[in-house]
Amino acid sequence: MAPPPAPPQKSPSPSQPSGKSEVSDLKLQLRQLAGSRAPGADDSKRDLFKRVISYMTVGIDVSAAFSEMVMCSATSDIVLKKMCYLYVGNYARCHPDLALLTINFLQKDCHDEDPMIRGLALRSLCSLRVPNLVEYLVAPLGAGLKDGSSYVRMVAAVGVLKLYHISAATCLDSDFPAVLKSLMLTDPDAQVVANCLFVLQEIWNLEANKSEEASRERETLLSKKIVYYILNRIKEFNEWAQCLVLELVAKYIPSDTDDIFDIMNLLEDRLQHANGAVVLATIKVFLHLTMSMTDVHQQVYERIKAPLLTLVGSGSSEQSYAVLSHLHLLVMRAPMLFSSDYKHFYCQFSDPSYVKKLKLEMLTAIANESNTYEIVTELCEYAGNVDVPIARESIRAVGKIALQQYDVNAIVDRLLQFLEMEKDYVTAETLVLVKDLLRKYPQWSHDCIAVVGNISSKNVQEPKAKAALIWMLGEYSQDMPDAPYILESLIENWDEENAAEVRLHLLTAAMKCFFKRPPETQKALGAALAAGLADSHQDVHDRALFYYRLLQYDVSVAERVVNPPKQAVSVFADTQSSEIKDRIFDEFNSLSVVYQKPSYMFTDKEHREPFEFSEEIGNLSLGQEPVGNSPRYDESDKDLLLSTSEREENGGPSTNGPAASGYSAPTDYNSSLVSLSSQTQSETAISDPGMPKYTSQMTLAIDDLLGLSVSAAPAPPSLKLNPKAALDPGTFQRKWGQLAVSISQDCSVSPQGIAALTTPQALIRHMQASSIQCIASGGQSPNFKFFFFAQKLDGPPLFFLVECIVNTSSAKAQVKIKADDATASEAFFGLFQSALSKFGVL
Repeated sequence: MAPPPAPPQKSPSPSQPSGKSEVSDLKLQLRQLAGSRAPGADDSKRDLFKRVISYMTVGIDVSAAFSEMVMCSATSDIVLKKMCYLYVGNYARCHPDLALLTINFLQKDCHDEDPMIRGLALRSLCSLRVPNLVEYLVAPLGAGLKDGSSYVRMVAAVGVLKLYHISAATCLDSDFPAVLKSLMLTDPDAQVVANCLFVLQEIWNLEANKSEEASRERETLLSKKIVYYILNRIKEFNEWAQCLVLELVAKYIPSDTDDIFDIMNLLEDRLQHANGAVVLATIKVFLHLTMSMTDVHQQVYERIKAPLLTLVGSGSSEQSYAVLSHLHLLVMRAPMLFSSDYKHFYCQFSDPSYVKKLKLEMLTAIANESNTYEIVTELCEYAGNVDVPIARESIRAVGKIALQQYDVNAIVDRLLQFLEMEKDYVTAETLVLVKDLLRKYPQWSHDCIAVVGNISSKNVQEPKAKAALIWMLGEYSQDMPDAPYILESLIENWDEENAAEVRLHLLTAAMKCFFKRPPETQKALGAALAAGLADSHQDVHDRALFYYRLLQYDVSVAERVVNPPKQAVSVFADTQSSEIKDRIFDEFNSLSVVYQKPSYMFTDKEHREPFEFSEEIGNLSLGQEPVGNSPRYDESDKDLLLSTSEREENGGPSTNGPAASGYSAPTDYNSSLVSLSSQTQSETAISDPGMPKYTSQMTLAIDDLLGLSVSAAPAPPSLKLNPKAALDPGTFQRKWGQLAVSISQDCSVSPQGIAALTTPQALIRHMQASSIQCIASGGQSPNFKFFFFAQKLDGPPLFFLVECIVNTSSAKAQVKIKADDATASEAFFGLFQSALSKFGVL
């Protein structure tokens, strides 16, 4: 039997060395070719140089061949020169000691006959960025600024800025800024002028805070002489240089109106430039120059419409979006001027979703009495779009137009027709809009409620839509025969409702319906209050407790608080203040317009979004206090784990009592509502002796009326934590990787807690008082990250693991909980949230 064929030899990749000796072989071959003038030597050098550059590009260290590369640079082949300069510039920064080897041949090349080699050598010399070689840069730069070739002068101008960043003192002492200023005003080459202007702006902007002379020099760049000189040559510049000049002119303060019109006449043809950046920069100049001239400013808007609309229709989608963002800003400032051009903002089939969304916002802004019908008709066509987000946005746009009081009758009819489309997302968005419309136009309640009453609550799943439907059930329960019974069915499924927003609306709607139709809603309200008091969400629990105590105090007062006579909403709050909009307008032709927020909101650290943390906790610092040691407690700290009834039995101080420093709602529904109400009664009597008092008989009457007896709502088992729990970091990390997230929710942190969170240790000590230990912490203001753990006291040793990210700017904490027993997560989350809410308060 023949032996199997040998596997074919895999040839080494031309861009990867086949062994450790590859670099050594390169060095040897380069050394052999150094100084060789034999025919074909340059071709051999090219092949070797290409291999060296390819290795360097993929991250292989070939710095060992530095001296050989420098020796081979003695050639007149410009391609070899370029590759050698690229190699030298890359490794000179990492190996400053080797950079000294390059000085001689770079200085020699700076005097080469070929201006291309002179320019490349000067650029490479300035790119070494080695501080101890600064003295070798001054003479070549001085010669380069006076060179006969415009390319060399252009490179030398930028080289001055590189020298400034290496050694500002050397640059200023050599008087290079004065040379650049003279060159800017006399050089015949437009690119040299642009480079000089750019470098001078950079240097004087950085130096202005250090000396008054630099500040004066910066102001001279905005003098009439310089501005007009550059404007008269603007047609000679390339697009980048034109944008640079226009940015400078936008900062110029004209002396009189004639000055303004002269500049606008010089720049008139720039509005028809093919480059969008030039057009936007020119528009910024026009807008800023005419800010104090109302009539002329309006004429500028009329003049710039055509160039902007032309740019929107030409070019890529990305360019269209950038131009549309600026148009959107102008539309928001002067919607009437664009009302006749609404068809330019109709969505095209080929438009990407981000462009369509921006166009919908602009159609909403420019809608008025003359074009509302056409715009709403177009928007209604988008409601059936296959792109669901755009369909949602179009429905919202119709609602916003209706809220602007334009042809309300027809728009309300269109919105109600959306409810007949039997699409979940259409129904959801329409319900939210109908709610807002009823708040502004109560007179439309009869028509709207007649249609909304036919919608089954089971077909509405989105939280905002369900909350809107529940609001209408409570607000107009007297006009909807089935309102109490729909609310009752929703309350029966309380535990299945995950959104706290819906549960909050259920509580309020049940209260409103109770005051309008008491017999039919009595049972539902009692069930809602019982479920709310047992809810783990702090806001839901507190609202239920507030309603219950309000009913205990006086039913008529409760009705005036919960269901007062309402006035129609005239104006809805704007998402952005006028100050922010003006700030964005001042930053026209920048990313601020695209992001629709001022630059400080995405450049300053304190305004950025919360940063992302790694799931690994190895890079976080361990808590300074020993995890294994039992934390210190005092009497009040232990009471945090007790229910109201347990506190009374133990005779301990109650956090709801008059001696408490602040109000703290009970975290679970263990105690009877009778004992809870008696505690509230004593609070009321002590806090305001003049208020009417109610007795325990009144409390029992309310409980009996609403069906709130102790047996009506069985109390969930109380959760107690082990104050001496211990867990090593390795076990914590292993558990964290294995367990699934059982709860992920945001919590509010009190202002006192934010003020107290100067270091992570402050919160660590506070949580230890509630038997919640910290195993790792990290971050700095405004973002802190903590990993906590706790152990169940009774039964098997079950652990709860917590990731808590606190943002001091938003006063919010993002909480993720993983547990050995996921069924106990809700109870633990209640304890954790209660402890967090008391941080800085107790």
